[in-house]
Amino acid sequence: MSGTHANTVPLRMCELCHARKPVLRRPKTLQKLCKPCFYHVFETEIHNTIMEAKLFHRGERVAIGASGGKDSTVLAHVMKTLNERYDYGVEFVLLSIDEGITGYRDDSLETVKRNKEQYSMDLEIVSYSELYGWSMDQIVAQIGNKNNCTYCGVFRRQALDRGSVKLGISHILTGHNADDMAETILMNLLRGDVARLDRCTEIVTDSSDSPVKRSKPFKYTYEKEIVLYAHYKKLDYFSTECTYSPEAFRGTARTLIKNLEAVRPSSIIDIIKSGESFVLLKNQKKYPTPAERQETATTMATASTCQNLAQGAPSAFDPNVTRANRCHTCGYLSMNKICKACILLEGLNAGRAKLELDGGVEPTGQAALTKKLEQLSF
Repeated sequence: MSGTHANTVPLRMCELCHARKPVLRRPKTLQKLCKPCFYHVFETEIHNTIMEAKLFHRGERVAIGASGGKDSTVLAHVMKTLNERYDYGVEFVLLSIDEGITGYRDDSLETVKRNKEQYSMDLEIVSYSELYGWSMDQIVAQIGNKNNCTYCGVFRRQALDRGSVKLGISHILTGHNADDMAETILMNLLRGDVARLDRCTEIVTDSSDSPVKRSKPFKYTYEKEIVLYAHYKKLDYFSTECTYSPEAFRGTARTLIKNLEAVRPSSIIDIIKSGESFVLLKNQKKYPTPAERQETATTMATASTCQNLAQGAPSAFDPNVTRANRCHTCGYLSMNKICKACILLEGLNAGRAKLELDGGVEPTGQAALTKKLEQLSF
């Protein structure tokens, strides 16, 4: 009887410390853990990922892409914790993009502003309206709900670059987690886009048409564990999804990933490891070194490159600094004569002129709801 009791007692305790009662079953390993042990393994795995990839160097100034959602909020909290615990010697800054989505981004930015105070980090907010002369509400009102994520994705990427350059920063952390990585790998496989497989699994990505590199400390961190960490730590985050991002194809990949995870929890990591095994012959393309990228960012900041793209004023760059071409319209780094953002803006501006002549069209989606609310009188 005593032997049976001795065998059953440990099962009721945390499987790591064997001293406290478990409060959760870890999604990644199915271990029964107490809160302190879960915090420890969660943070330690992220620290190990940072060390193995050598993401930071002492004295570096790094921007955290902050949306106010669970991923970016947990990222800011964990980076502050690890920076203090392991003495990285890194200064973290919050960088947010205001796409101009009424009822979504304006509320989430309030969360980011609270995070600024909670984590004692500086905050920089870059607005689509200031950069491009268009908000996402205005864009959707003109083009409808179809393909609006294409506009937002192109504009956001360049807005993050411009915000970093304005701060003199050449390194951005994003909250992309293991689920996001697995979904992207699966999407590329389903689309037959093999050329992107080796690049989409990289923890650090940079490009010759950008002065900024991007890193993903949550590459091997499960989304469910991020949610649990935020819940038990009682972190302040915004949980509403964007009203303009149905992401039908990614949603299909996400559903498949979740179904696989339910059967085999390790399937998310397995997919990432499989994606990493697809190694393609690299193009003989020289990407800028960290020192060159920092020099480019500093030069661009000095040249006041964060100007309004809607005005189309060229920037004064030193041609000896940048390796890529520059957009002939806005002067920003681009591998083509006209950058993607300016191509999209050209179509939008042409449509705006037509709308002014025709008297305009009725907005749809969230923009239509906003217009109706504005017209109500009480």
